[in-house]
Amino acid sequence: MFDTKIAIVLRNNLAGWQKLNVTAFLSTGIAGQYPEIIGEPYKDRAGNLYNPLSIQPIIVLSADEATISTIHRRALERDVTSSVFIEEMFATGHDAANRAVFAEYAPNDAKVVGIALRADKKIVDKITKGATMQH
Repeated sequence: MFDTKIAIVLRNNLAGWQKLNVTAFLSTGIAGQYPEIIGEPYKDRAGNLYNPLSIQPIIVLSADEATISTIHRRALERDVTSSVFIEEMFATGHDAANRAVFAEYAPNDAKVVGIALRADKKIVDKITKGATMQH
């Protein structure tokens, strides 16, 4: 149905609240980059309106620290723009602070805890190779 795939990869040693927090932030990055994935608003039988959601499924995967670093490198090598959340962002409280701490790191020393990407299905599968289904 879709030629593209959306994948979120989380580092496998995060606390439950961290997994949810990172997933939420990374999802907004994908929606910001690809606003066309947002569908129409939802409406229930009583006529209440709700926010639109992604028209495309999102797969959530898990990887150890080494694998998520490799996935980050592969995305960069293939010029796939991604959403990335690093460990140090947990200690900040707002967007400007997140961007400031993010700018202190390069791909070779960033402690990536989550990465999200949308690209051709085959490319996403190659980039995320080694990650497993999140549970």
